[in-house]
Amino acid sequence: MAEEKNKKWAQVFYSRWFLLALFLIAVLLVASYVRAYYQEYQVREQISALKSEIQSMQSKKIETIELLKYVSSTDFVEEKARTELNLLKPGEKMAFIQSASSGDKAIGQENDNLVKLSGIMNPIKWFKFFFLKDNN
Repeated sequence: MAEEKNKKWAQVFYSRWFLLALFLIAVLLVASYVRAYYQEYQVREQISALKSEIQSMQSKKIETIELLKYVSSTDFVEEKARTELNLLKPGEKMAFIQSASSGDKAIGQENDNLVKLSGIMNPIKWFKFFFLKDNN
C-alpha cells in the first residue's frame, strides 16, 4: 500500500500538469522580483533627482539671501538715489559733459524738423513723413 501511495505521488510529481504549475509559479516569482527591482530603480532615480533639486534650491536660497542683504544695505539705497532720483550727497557737485557726436547732431535735426512741422496739419505731416525723403 505504501508503494501504491508512493507511485501515485511519483505520478503527480512527474506529471506535465505539476511541471506546468511549477513553471507558472517560477514565472510569477521572477515577474514579482523584476517588478520590485524596477520600483526600487524608480525610487533611486527620484531620490537622485530630488537631491539635485535640493542643491539647486540651496544655491538659489544663498543668492536670494545675498541679494536681500545688498538691497537692505545703504549702498543700494545710495545707488538708487543717485541713478533714479538724481540726488547728490551734501557738498557734491555734478558735471554734465556734452559731446558733439553724430547722434547729437541727428537729435538736433529732429528737433529742428519738429519745430518746422509744429504749425502744419497732421495729414500733411504724415504725407511728408512717409513720402518725402527730407522730412521738412
